[in-house]
Amino acid sequence: MGIGSGIALFVIGAILAFALNVQVDWIDLDMVGYLLMGAGALIFLISLILFTRRRSARGAVDPVDGGLE
Repeated sequence: MGIGSGIALFVIGAILAFALNVQVDWIDLDMVGYLLMGAGALIFLISLILFTRRRSARGAVDPVDGGLE
């Protein structure tokens, strides 16, 4: 699940929380929307941290010179 998945979950949650005016007896759509927005933000932040960590790790490794001295 990457950055796009986090954004998608956040958008779906915002639609459920703020744009829908439907009342369902067996589920609270506002709470589901808030939970999806929180999960989307968390996934987005974790993906962003892992992406920057992976990117900095590639630049820090020195190439092997093949044994030539």
